[in-house]
Amino acid sequence: MQKYKPHTTLRASVLFFMALIAAGCAREEESTTEPIAPVQTATAERAAIRRIITARAILYPFDQAVVMPKISAPVREFYVNRGDQVRKGQLLAQLENRDLAAAASEAKGLFDEAEASYHNTTAATLPEEMAKARSEVQSAKEALDAAHKLYESRKQLLDQGALPRRQVDEANVAFVQAQSQFEVAAKHLDALQKVGNDAGAKQAQAQLDAARGRYQSAQAQLEYSRITSPLSGVIADRPQYAGEMASPSTPLLTVMDVSQVIARANVPVDQLKFIKAGNEATITAIDSSASFHGKVTVVSPALDANSTTAEVWVKAPNTGGLLKPGSSVQVSIVAETLANAVVIPLAAILPSDEGPAKVMIFGTDSMAHERRIEIGVREPDKVQVLKGIEQGEQVIVVGGFGLEDKAKVRIEKSNETNEKHD
Repeated sequence: MQKYKPHTTLRASVLFFMALIAAGCAREEESTTEPIAPVQTATAERAAIRRIITARAILYPFDQAVVMPKISAPVREFYVNRGDQVRKGQLLAQLENRDLAAAASEAKGLFDEAEASYHNTTAATLPEEMAKARSEVQSAKEALDAAHKLYESRKQLLDQGALPRRQVDEANVAFVQAQSQFEVAAKHLDALQKVGNDAGAKQAQAQLDAARGRYQSAQAQLEYSRITSPLSGVIADRPQYAGEMASPSTPLLTVMDVSQVIARANVPVDQLKFIKAGNEATITAIDSSASFHGKVTVVSPALDANSTTAEVWVKAPNTGGLLKPGSSVQVSIVAETLANAVVIPLAAILPSDEGPAKVMIFGTDSMAHERRIEIGVREPDKVQVLKGIEQGEQVIVVGGFGLEDKAKVRIEKSNETNEKHD
């Protein structure tokens, strides 16, 4: 039988206790080791970034007309309803016009009568008198020429001593009388011409013009009973019904051109200096994700004294008619493009209660370092850094929230990065 050895048992006990101590120390060392947080980073780089100014706006139609009749008359019939598409010049409604049609017919008869009288006056009576006067002038001129020749002939014979002076004097008297008759006939013709051109013709023309004016007025009144569309668009309102009395003080229909819309936004004065007509812009509906590309058309030169803002208009095509006039939208105006800016992803910006914006930088010591930066222009997914970050530095974009300054971190590739490398 083997004897029990006390020193062997003691040795085993010592080894057992040493193992327990070593295990405890290992657990203590493991619990005191600082954890390494996984993060994803992006490089600060120089790139182009746009200055985008956003503001709330109200939509207005591109064009609108409130159609009001020019005469008072009952509505005989409407040819359109609310929501109907119409074209410019299309007949929308007809007012009662039997009395106006009768008045226009009467005025047309009076005009025709005045026109006939004008032609009779200018083409019949006056030309006959003028023809007679021209004939008298021609006869007087021939008599004058004959008397002049006779006087000259007898004067030559008197100089030759072949004729007595008495006959020369008689020829001279006849010449003077013929000249006087010619002048009277010429004056009479001139008077007739003046009467024909000034008095008679003007009187006949005035009567014709007056008759024409009355006829045109009656025609216009008759035309006013036909209500046509002043523009192409959609019927937005029709407050009356057939049979009701239309009057010049009451809107009959409202036509809107909504093929394009105008978003009117109030922009703070400090941002107006970046905006000018022609800037690219986007109109986004608040109640949906629909957005429409447009341009700035108006930048008001006047400020609202109460809000120190100015109105800016953005025009955009209303494809599909999704944008409704009167609704609220958001406009995003591309005011300018900065071509060589230090840019980081917007996701790198951490929430900060006060002071400048905060980011976490991945250092060469594999630690996260808190950095305060000054931000410039913003886009939906990136920002410009004016101060605090240099080109090439690594900013933490995922995993930075809650990190302490100088916390140990390791870079973990994003799914997007892994997919690119696969």
